[in-house]
Amino acid sequence: MRRWLRSAIIVSIVAFIAVAPVSPAQTDSRERHLLYVAVPGVRNCDAPEAIKGIAASAQTGRLYITTTKRLAALDLTTDRMLWSREYEGGCDRLAIAPDGKVLYMPSLEGPHWHAIDAATGEVIATVITNSGAHNTIYGLDGSAVYLAGLASPILNVADPRTHTIASRVGPFGNVIRPFTVNGSQTLCFVNVNELLGFEVGDLRSGKMLHRVEVQGYEKGPVKRHGCPSHGIALTPDDSELWLADAANSRIHIFNASVMPPKQVASIKLRDQPGWMAFSLDGQYAYPSTGDVVETASRTIVAGLTDEQGRAVQSEKLVDVVFDGDRPVRAGDQFGIGRRPSR
Repeated sequence: MRRWLRSAIIVSIVAFIAVAPVSPAQTDSRERHLLYVAVPGVRNCDAPEAIKGIAASAQTGRLYITTTKRLAALDLTTDRMLWSREYEGGCDRLAIAPDGKVLYMPSLEGPHWHAIDAATGEVIATVITNSGAHNTIYGLDGSAVYLAGLASPILNVADPRTHTIASRVGPFGNVIRPFTVNGSQTLCFVNVNELLGFEVGDLRSGKMLHRVEVQGYEKGPVKRHGCPSHGIALTPDDSELWLADAANSRIHIFNASVMPPKQVASIKLRDQPGWMAFSLDGQYAYPSTGDVVETASRTIVAGLTDEQGRAVQSEKLVDVVFDGDRPVRAGDQFGIGRRPSR
Protein backbone atom coordinates (compact mmCIF):
# COMPACT_ATOMS: atom_id res chain seq x y z
CA MET A 1 0.00 0.00 0.00
CA ARG A 2 1.39 3.35 -1.06
CA ARG A 3 0.81 6.31 1.22
CA TRP A 4 0.89 10.07 0.73
CA LEU A 5 1.82 12.11 3.80
CA ARG A 6 1.17 15.81 4.19
CA SER A 7 3.04 17.98 6.64
CA ALA A 8 1.43 18.54 10.01
CA ILE A 9 -0.91 21.53 10.13
CA ILE A 10 -0.95 23.41 13.42
CA VAL A 11 -4.06 25.52 14.01
CA SER A 12 -4.26 27.23 17.39
CA ILE A 13 -4.12 24.29 19.80
CA VAL A 14 -5.19 21.72 17.18
CA ALA A 15 -2.77 19.53 15.19
CA PHE A 16 -3.65 17.61 12.05
CA ILE A 17 -1.99 15.00 9.89
CA ALA A 18 -3.17 13.67 6.57
CA VAL A 19 -2.38 10.16 5.41
CA ALA A 20 -3.70 8.71 2.16
CA PRO A 21 -3.93 4.99 1.46
CA VAL A 22 -3.99 4.69 -2.34
CA SER A 23 -5.77 1.78 -3.97
CA PRO A 24 -3.39 -0.52 -5.89
CA ALA A 25 -6.04 -0.67 -8.62
CA GLN A 26 -6.06 3.10 -9.04
CA THR A 27 -5.31 4.02 -12.66
CA ASP A 28 -5.54 7.82 -12.66
CA SER A 29 -2.11 9.01 -11.52
CA ARG A 30 -3.51 12.48 -10.78
CA GLU A 31 -6.03 11.20 -8.26
CA ARG A 32 -4.88 11.18 -4.65
CA HIS A 33 -6.80 9.73 -1.71
CA LEU A 34 -5.93 11.62 1.47
CA LEU A 35 -7.13 10.70 4.92
CA TYR A 36 -7.35 13.75 7.18
CA VAL A 37 -6.80 12.66 10.78
CA ALA A 38 -7.24 15.07 13.68
CA VAL A 39 -4.87 14.46 16.60
CA PRO A 40 -4.96 14.02 19.52
CA GLY A 41 -8.03 12.19 18.28
CA VAL A 42 -9.00 10.09 21.28
CA ARG A 43 -9.80 11.36 24.75
CA ASN A 44 -6.73 13.18 26.04
CA CYS A 45 -6.98 14.89 29.41
CA ASP A 46 -3.69 16.73 28.81
CA ALA A 47 -4.98 18.53 25.69
CA PRO A 48 -6.09 22.15 26.35
CA GLU A 49 -9.13 21.59 24.12
CA ALA A 50 -10.22 18.10 23.12
CA ILE A 51 -10.98 17.65 19.43
CA LYS A 52 -14.64 16.73 18.96
CA GLY A 53 -15.33 16.40 15.22
CA ILE A 54 -14.21 16.77 11.62
CA ALA A 55 -16.01 17.37 8.31
CA ALA A 56 -15.02 18.28 4.75
CA SER A 57 -16.59 19.54 1.54
CA ALA A 58 -15.07 18.97 -1.89
CA GLN A 59 -17.58 21.44 -3.39
CA THR A 60 -16.22 24.34 -1.36
CA GLY A 61 -12.75 22.93 -0.73
CA ARG A 62 -12.96 23.33 3.02
CA LEU A 63 -12.13 21.26 6.08
CA TYR A 64 -13.80 21.90 9.44
CA ILE A 65 -12.64 20.88 12.91
CA THR A 66 -14.39 21.35 16.24
CA THR A 67 -12.89 21.37 19.70
CA THR A 68 -14.82 21.68 22.94
CA LYS A 69 -14.75 25.48 22.52
CA ARG A 70 -14.39 26.39 18.86
CA LEU A 71 -15.00 25.65 15.19
CA ALA A 72 -12.15 26.17 12.70
CA ALA A 73 -12.33 26.28 8.89
CA LEU A 74 -9.35 25.44 6.68
CA ASP A 75 -8.69 25.59 2.95
CA LEU A 76 -8.08 22.05 1.62
CA THR A 77 -5.90 23.33 -1.24
CA THR A 78 -3.57 25.61 0.70
CA ASP A 79 -3.89 24.12 4.23
CA ARG A 80 -4.48 27.71 5.39
CA MET A 81 -6.81 28.45 8.29
CA LEU A 82 -9.67 30.67 7.07
CA TRP A 83 -11.36 31.41 10.38
CA SER A 84 -11.81 30.15 13.93
CA ARG A 85 -14.80 31.01 16.10
CA GLU A 86 -16.18 30.21 19.54
CA TYR A 87 -19.89 29.52 20.12
CA GLU A 88 -22.30 29.70 23.01
CA GLY A 89 -22.47 26.32 24.72
CA GLY A 90 -19.29 24.97 23.12
CA CYS A 91 -18.96 22.55 20.20
CA ASP A 92 -19.22 18.83 19.53
CA ARG A 93 -19.30 16.44 16.55
CA LEU A 94 -20.63 18.37 13.55
CA ALA A 95 -21.93 17.50 10.06
CA ILE A 96 -21.92 19.33 6.73
CA ALA A 97 -24.60 19.64 4.03
CA PRO A 98 -23.93 17.82 0.73
CA ASP A 99 -23.46 21.16 -1.05
CA GLY A 100 -21.05 22.36 1.63
CA LYS A 101 -23.07 25.48 2.47
CA VAL A 102 -24.44 24.67 5.94
CA LEU A 103 -22.98 23.07 9.05
CA TYR A 104 -25.03 21.56 11.84
CA MET A 105 -22.98 21.77 15.03
CA PRO A 106 -24.09 20.51 18.44
CA SER A 107 -23.38 22.40 21.60
CA LEU A 108 -21.14 20.50 24.01
CA GLU A 109 -23.65 17.98 25.39
CA GLY A 110 -26.04 20.89 25.79
CA PRO A 111 -29.63 21.73 24.79
CA HIS A 112 -29.14 22.85 21.19
CA TRP A 113 -27.59 22.54 17.75
CA HIS A 114 -26.49 25.57 15.74
CA ALA A 115 -27.12 25.73 11.99
CA ILE A 116 -24.10 27.63 10.70
CA ASP A 117 -23.19 29.35 7.43
CA ALA A 118 -20.18 27.24 6.39
CA ALA A 119 -18.61 30.14 4.47
CA THR A 120 -18.56 32.64 7.33
CA GLY A 121 -19.22 30.76 10.56
CA GLU A 122 -22.29 32.89 11.29
CA VAL A 123 -25.17 31.20 13.14
CA ILE A 124 -28.24 30.88 10.90
CA ALA A 125 -30.59 29.22 13.38
CA THR A 126 -30.65 27.28 16.64
CA VAL A 127 -32.45 23.96 17.02
CA ILE A 128 -33.31 23.07 20.62
CA THR A 129 -33.76 19.40 21.59
CA ASN A 130 -32.70 19.37 25.28
CA SER A 131 -31.14 15.95 24.63
CA GLY A 132 -27.47 16.45 25.52
CA ALA A 133 -26.38 17.37 21.97
CA HIS A 134 -23.50 15.22 20.75
CA ASN A 135 -23.48 13.45 17.33
CA THR A 136 -24.76 14.71 13.97
CA ILE A 137 -25.32 13.19 10.51
CA TYR A 138 -26.43 15.12 7.42
CA GLY A 139 -28.43 12.91 5.02
CA LEU A 140 -26.88 12.32 1.59
CA ASP A 141 -29.68 14.13 -0.24
CA GLY A 142 -29.62 17.08 2.15
CA SER A 143 -33.26 16.65 3.17
CA ALA A 144 -32.68 15.67 6.80
CA VAL A 145 -30.20 16.11 9.63
CA TYR A 146 -30.03 13.42 12.32
CA LEU A 147 -29.37 14.67 15.86
CA ALA A 148 -28.37 12.31 18.68
CA GLY A 149 -27.85 13.39 22.27
CA LEU A 150 -26.09 11.73 25.19
CA ALA A 151 -29.10 12.24 27.44
CA SER A 152 -31.86 10.77 25.29
CA PRO A 153 -32.97 7.44 23.76
CA ILE A 154 -34.67 9.42 20.97
CA LEU A 155 -33.07 10.28 17.61
CA ASN A 156 -34.32 13.70 16.51
CA VAL A 157 -34.59 14.42 12.78
CA ALA A 158 -34.35 18.06 11.70
CA ASP A 159 -35.59 19.63 8.48
CA PRO A 160 -32.72 21.88 7.29
CA ARG A 161 -35.11 24.00 5.21
CA THR A 162 -36.90 25.21 8.33
CA HIS A 163 -34.37 24.27 11.01
CA THR A 164 -37.06 22.58 13.05
CA ILE A 165 -37.55 19.02 14.33
CA ALA A 166 -39.56 17.15 11.69
CA SER A 167 -39.72 13.68 13.27
CA ARG A 168 -38.34 11.44 16.00
CA VAL A 169 -37.13 7.83 16.04
CA GLY A 170 -37.28 5.57 19.08
CA PRO A 171 -37.17 5.29 21.96
CA PHE A 172 -34.20 2.94 21.82
CA GLY A 173 -33.10 0.69 24.67
CA ASN A 174 -30.85 3.32 26.27
CA VAL A 175 -29.35 6.70 25.43
CA ILE A 176 -27.88 6.92 21.93
CA ARG A 177 -24.12 6.93 21.40
CA PRO A 178 -22.51 6.69 17.90
CA PHE A 179 -24.93 5.88 15.09
CA THR A 180 -25.15 5.71 11.31
CA VAL A 181 -27.82 5.71 8.59
CA ASN A 182 -28.16 3.80 5.33
CA GLY A 183 -27.92 5.44 1.92
CA SER A 184 -31.65 5.48 1.26
CA GLN A 185 -32.25 7.05 4.70
CA THR A 186 -34.77 4.40 5.68
CA LEU A 187 -32.83 2.82 8.57
CA CYS A 188 -30.57 3.95 11.38
CA PHE A 189 -28.17 1.76 13.33
CA VAL A 190 -27.37 2.98 16.83
CA ASN A 191 -25.01 2.15 19.66
CA VAL A 192 -26.62 2.52 23.08
CA ASN A 193 -25.22 2.42 26.59
CA GLU A 194 -24.72 -1.03 28.17
CA LEU A 195 -25.08 -2.92 24.87
CA LEU A 196 -22.34 -4.92 23.16
CA GLY A 197 -24.13 -4.68 19.85
CA PHE A 198 -26.55 -2.21 18.25
CA GLU A 199 -30.20 -1.41 17.64
CA VAL A 200 -31.99 -0.72 14.35
CA GLY A 201 -34.59 2.01 13.85
CA ASP A 202 -37.04 2.73 11.04
CA LEU A 203 -36.54 6.34 9.91
CA ARG A 204 -39.95 6.39 8.22
CA SER A 205 -42.20 5.01 10.95
CA GLY A 206 -40.05 6.19 13.86
CA LYS A 207 -40.10 2.75 15.47
CA MET A 208 -37.25 0.68 16.85
CA LEU A 209 -37.12 -2.55 14.84
CA HIS A 210 -34.35 -4.80 16.15
CA ARG A 211 -31.88 -5.24 19.01
CA VAL A 212 -28.74 -7.15 17.95
CA GLU A 213 -26.27 -8.49 20.53
CA VAL A 214 -22.75 -9.66 19.66
CA GLN A 215 -22.45 -13.44 19.96
CA GLY A 216 -19.39 -15.26 21.34
CA TYR A 217 -17.94 -12.30 23.26
CA GLU A 218 -18.64 -10.76 26.66
CA LYS A 219 -18.73 -7.17 27.85
CA GLY A 220 -15.73 -6.05 29.89
CA PRO A 221 -13.88 -2.97 31.14
CA VAL A 222 -13.27 -0.24 28.57
CA LYS A 223 -10.68 2.56 28.49
CA ARG A 224 -13.00 5.34 27.36
CA HIS A 225 -16.60 6.32 26.64
CA GLY A 226 -18.04 3.86 29.21
CA CYS A 227 -19.87 2.03 26.43
CA PRO A 228 -19.22 -1.58 25.24
CA SER A 229 -19.81 -0.70 21.56
CA HIS A 230 -18.81 2.89 20.77
CA GLY A 231 -18.36 2.88 17.01
CA ILE A 232 -20.54 1.71 14.13
CA ALA A 233 -20.34 2.13 10.36
CA LEU A 234 -21.83 0.83 7.13
CA THR A 235 -19.71 0.01 4.11
CA PRO A 236 -20.48 2.57 1.38
CA ASP A 237 -22.49 -0.05 -0.58
CA ASP A 238 -24.65 -0.69 2.53
CA SER A 239 -23.84 -4.41 2.43
CA GLU A 240 -21.98 -4.73 5.74
CA LEU A 241 -22.10 -3.16 9.18
CA TRP A 242 -18.85 -2.93 11.19
CA LEU A 243 -19.17 -2.62 14.96
CA ALA A 244 -16.64 -1.65 17.64
CA ASP A 245 -16.04 -3.92 20.66
CA ALA A 246 -13.71 -2.10 23.05
CA ALA A 247 -13.20 -4.68 25.81
CA ASN A 248 -12.23 -7.40 23.32
CA SER A 249 -10.23 -5.06 21.02
CA ARG A 250 -12.21 -6.22 18.02
CA ILE A 251 -14.38 -5.15 15.16
CA HIS A 252 -17.39 -7.40 14.53
CA ILE A 253 -18.78 -7.58 11.00
CA PHE A 254 -22.45 -8.08 10.17
CA ASN A 255 -24.23 -8.87 6.92
CA ALA A 256 -26.50 -5.82 6.56
CA SER A 257 -28.34 -7.09 3.49
CA VAL A 258 -30.63 -9.09 5.82
CA MET A 259 -32.71 -7.85 8.75
CA PRO A 260 -31.78 -8.05 11.47
CA PRO A 261 -28.12 -7.98 10.37
CA LYS A 262 -26.27 -11.28 10.85
CA GLN A 263 -22.86 -11.56 12.54
CA VAL A 264 -20.33 -13.07 10.12
CA ALA A 265 -16.75 -12.28 11.22
CA SER A 266 -14.49 -10.52 13.73
CA ILE A 267 -11.12 -8.79 13.43
CA LYS A 268 -8.56 -8.40 16.22
CA LEU A 269 -7.14 -4.87 16.50
CA ARG A 270 -4.05 -3.40 18.14
CA ASP A 271 -6.06 -1.54 20.81
CA GLN A 272 -9.60 -0.84 21.96
CA PRO A 273 -11.65 0.78 19.18
CA GLY A 274 -13.90 3.74 19.90
CA TRP A 275 -14.97 4.67 16.37
CA MET A 276 -15.37 3.29 12.82
CA ALA A 277 -15.18 4.87 9.35
CA PHE A 278 -14.52 3.83 5.74
CA SER A 279 -12.78 5.17 2.67
CA LEU A 280 -15.17 6.60 0.08
CA ASP A 281 -14.56 3.67 -2.27
CA GLY A 282 -15.12 1.15 0.54
CA GLN A 283 -11.75 -0.52 0.04
CA TYR A 284 -10.43 0.35 3.49
CA ALA A 285 -11.90 0.48 6.99
CA TYR A 286 -10.51 2.87 9.57
CA PRO A 287 -11.14 1.94 13.20
CA SER A 288 -9.96 4.59 15.65
CA THR A 289 -7.05 2.37 16.70
CA GLY A 290 -5.13 3.46 13.59
CA ASP A 291 -5.32 0.02 12.00
CA VAL A 292 -6.02 0.18 8.25
CA VAL A 293 -8.16 -2.82 7.28
CA GLU A 294 -8.65 -4.00 3.70
CA THR A 295 -12.40 -4.46 3.60
CA ALA A 296 -12.64 -7.31 1.09
CA SER A 297 -10.04 -9.55 2.76
CA ARG A 298 -10.79 -8.32 6.32
CA THR A 299 -7.04 -8.08 6.82
CA ILE A 300 -5.03 -5.36 8.56
CA VAL A 301 -2.70 -4.03 5.86
CA ALA A 302 -1.19 -0.94 7.51
CA GLY A 303 -1.20 1.27 10.58
CA LEU A 304 -1.46 5.05 10.74
CA THR A 305 1.72 6.79 11.88
CA ASP A 306 2.83 10.40 12.21
CA GLU A 307 5.80 12.07 10.50
CA GLN A 308 8.13 10.56 13.12
CA GLY A 309 6.82 7.03 12.69
CA ARG A 310 4.81 6.97 15.91
CA ALA A 311 1.50 5.11 15.96
CA VAL A 312 -1.52 7.38 15.57
CA GLN A 313 -5.03 6.77 16.88
CA SER A 314 -8.02 9.01 16.16
CA GLU A 315 -11.81 8.99 16.26
CA LYS A 316 -11.92 12.11 14.07
CA LEU A 317 -10.96 11.42 10.46
CA VAL A 318 -12.34 12.03 6.99
CA ASP A 319 -11.45 10.79 3.50
CA VAL A 320 -10.90 13.38 0.74
CA VAL A 321 -10.14 12.58 -2.91
CA PHE A 322 -8.11 15.06 -4.98
CA ASP A 323 -7.69 15.43 -8.73
CA GLY A 324 -4.23 16.89 -8.73
CA ASP A 325 -4.50 19.67 -6.16
CA ARG A 326 -8.28 20.05 -6.46
CA PRO A 327 -10.60 18.24 -4.02
CA VAL A 328 -13.30 16.37 -5.95
CA ARG A 329 -14.96 14.07 -3.40
CA ALA A 330 -15.20 14.03 0.39
CA GLY A 331 -16.38 11.35 2.78
CA ASP A 332 -17.71 11.63 6.31
CA GLN A 333 -16.70 10.65 9.83
CA PHE A 334 -19.81 8.58 10.56
CA GLY A 335 -19.54 5.67 8.11
CA ILE A 336 -22.91 6.33 6.50
CA GLY A 337 -24.19 4.08 3.73
CA ARG A 338 -23.98 5.60 0.25
CA ARG A 339 -26.28 3.38 -1.78
CA PRO A 340 -29.28 5.65 -2.55
CA SER A 341 -31.94 2.90 -2.77
CA ARG A 342 -32.23 -0.83 -2.18
